[in-house]
Amino acid sequence: MLEAGMKAPDFSLPDQNGNVHTLSEYAGKKVVLYFYPKDNTPGCTKQACGFSELYPHFTEKGAVVLGVSKDSVASHKKFEEKFNLGFTLLSDTELSAIKAYDVWQEKKNYGKVSMGVVRTTYLIDENGIILKAFGKVKAAENPSQMLEEL
Repeated sequence: MLEAGMKAPDFSLPDQNGNVHTLSEYAGKKVVLYFYPKDNTPGCTKQACGFSELYPHFTEKGAVVLGVSKDSVASHKKFEEKFNLGFTLLSDTELSAIKAYDVWQEKKNYGKVSMGVVRTTYLIDENGIILKAFGKVKAAENPSQMLEEL
């Protein structure tokens, strides 16, 4: 996991509509960048719906929320429409940002070891510096936790 004080790696990823986003285009705004394992799973849905519900409060504070997983653009679009999500989901099928932010790690589930995305959230300042890094976050609590951090 990357640490506070480090320069956040830039990325170039498509959103749920196929539009490409880079971190550098958000210069001048705080960015809540959260990595999650998979669309339409219980924890990820709770986290996404929480961010969507609180999104107006994030924008009031001059921040944007970006969710990243290795799911496809099409999967993100279905996820967005199913839950009426009001923020940007980025598709990282090549794992470029996922690996750059060090969230692709070994996970253990019922004794089975596999590689996957560890739920992680970064708060990045207006100059692209990581202010806070939260590993192994609790999906349901993460949105309100990040709003408090702002």
